[in-house]
Amino acid sequence: MIHKPVRVLGLMSGSSMDGLDIACCRFWFDQKWHFEIEAAETYTYPEGWAEEITSLMQGTAAELALRHATYGSETGKMVKKFIKQHQVNPSFIASHGHTIFHDPQKGFTFQLGSGASLAAITGLPVVCDFRSTDVALGGQGAPLVPIGDEWLFGQYTVCLNIGGIANLSLRMAGQRLAWDICPANMALNMVAGWLGLTMDLNGTIARNGTEIPGLAAQLSNLHWFALAPPKSLGREWFTNHFLPLIIPWQSQPENLLHTLTRWIARTIAAAFPDREHGTVLITGGGALNSYLVEEISSHTQLTLKIPDRPIVDFKEALIFAFLGLLRMERRNNIIADVTGASRASCGGAVYLP
Repeated sequence: MIHKPVRVLGLMSGSSMDGLDIACCRFWFDQKWHFEIEAAETYTYPEGWAEEITSLMQGTAAELALRHATYGSETGKMVKKFIKQHQVNPSFIASHGHTIFHDPQKGFTFQLGSGASLAAITGLPVVCDFRSTDVALGGQGAPLVPIGDEWLFGQYTVCLNIGGIANLSLRMAGQRLAWDICPANMALNMVAGWLGLTMDLNGTIARNGTEIPGLAAQLSNLHWFALAPPKSLGREWFTNHFLPLIIPWQSQPENLLHTLTRWIARTIAAAFPDREHGTVLITGGGALNSYLVEEISSHTQLTLKIPDRPIVDFKEALIFAFLGLLRMERRNNIIADVTGASRASCGGAVYLP
């Protein structure tokens, strides 16, 4: 079958809180799925947005409802600016939103960004709220990217994303498996912020620090790391369990960055399959942290591959565009073996303008 090319605008806001990724992607099917990122850009959040969005976890129901609507409207304005600037003509929008609450053990997840507001502002159909159906079916609601890894990047042994949280997917025993590994840029960027920086560029500060004795072992001994997949991490876990172990070292940010970077690298490499040959595709902001990548490489025999910059920066936006396409075609876009749900499902709510 020949699948007629479709253009989809993918929107992604990750846990590292660095802004909104927008990617206009073209998909077509000819024996297998093909894609092209035609245009992509990251819109930095206006000053104060990150703090305001983070504070919603402790806000009132009315504050959450209001911000849900206004976030949808404001991202809609960003989309209109993107469409005009890049002269693209997408058929619809697939929006991840921004995760505020994610507690699948209690049966709920919430991504900020009203699809109705986004559709009203842009005049385009919107697919959003991709995780709720899977959580309702007993799944983790995460990770959702593996179906894109399977059909768009299946030539790699491991697909590793290093964003706010590091996660991977791989094919094992005839099925695609995936899980969150550990906090990554969520922790590193926070510590860099104590130095007045948005990030530790290239891991330069971490490279020059020294190890904090015993901290890596404390982090690895957290109960979550003993759990078997499927499993996923959220900001609540980071705040309640991870943060208390690193806050006491706030006066040593250079050494903390060094210790965390090396611990993240070892934790990621330990999640790889024990093979002598194979290739790991690395995307997300952490792929640009040369010290982190060097440390990962030192703990594995697999070959690390960093793709062209658009894939590094916009792979998740690309894959959510792909999830939106599958949703519009009423095909399953969530893998139950990955999330632990009772069955595969076609996730996403659709809003028409």
